[in-house]
Amino acid sequence: MAKKVLIVDDDVDVRTFVSSVVEDIGYTPEIAKDGEEGIGKVKEKKPALIILDILMPKESGIKMYRTLKTDSQFSDIPVIVHSGIAKRTFLRSQKALDEFGDQPVPEPEAYLEKPVEPEELGAMIKKFLS
Repeated sequence: MAKKVLIVDDDVDVRTFVSSVVEDIGYTPEIAKDGEEGIGKVKEKKPALIILDILMPKESGIKMYRTLKTDSQFSDIPVIVHSGIAKRTFLRSQKALDEFGDQPVPEPEAYLEKPVEPEELGAMIKKFLS
């Protein structure tokens, strides 16, 4: 059985692109359209890897990432942040949340700014799942 990769993105075109890359390299894509649905899929499917957008409705990727990395049940799942937001902006948002009394979270295992080439994304996925 192929390892599952959870793709969390509100943009249908991005979900389709990332799903195609995941399938092309031999893994099984699971889809969520926002952070709220994403957390539900993590609990239900326990994916081997998560590819996470940052700006989404309902629950943002910022909040979902923090939830994942502060819950011992899920903190070991590698996360590739795949976003149009610069990495330093994402890291600043996490640092700001730390200052409100939340526990610090580690940096994502990988951070890819959109747009990304399919070969680069595929190589990054393989790096974590091989």
